[in-house]
Amino acid sequence: MPDHSPAPSPADRPTADDMTHCVAELRAALTLHGITLPSLRVDLPSYASTCRPPAGLVSLGNCNTATARTLAAVLRKAAER
Repeated sequence: MPDHSPAPSPADRPTADDMTHCVAELRAALTLHGITLPSLRVDLPSYASTCRPPAGLVSLGNCNTATARTLAAVLRKAAER
C-alpha cells in the first residue's frame, strides 16, 4: 500500500553537513583501530529520497575478509567492556 504521509520537513532530515560529518567521525574511529573501509561514504540516493523516516544513510560498502575479521574483533572487544 502506498505511503501517503507528507514528505518529511527539512528540519527532520539530516543535512548534507550532518551526513558528511558522520562519515568523517566513523572513518576516524575506524582508523583508530587500524580499520579502513574504502567504500565508506554518504549514500546520496537515500539523502535525496522522500521516504519516511528520513533516511540519510551511510554506505559502509564492501571490505575484504581480513578487514571484516578485524572489525568483528574490535566490536567483540568493545562488547566485553
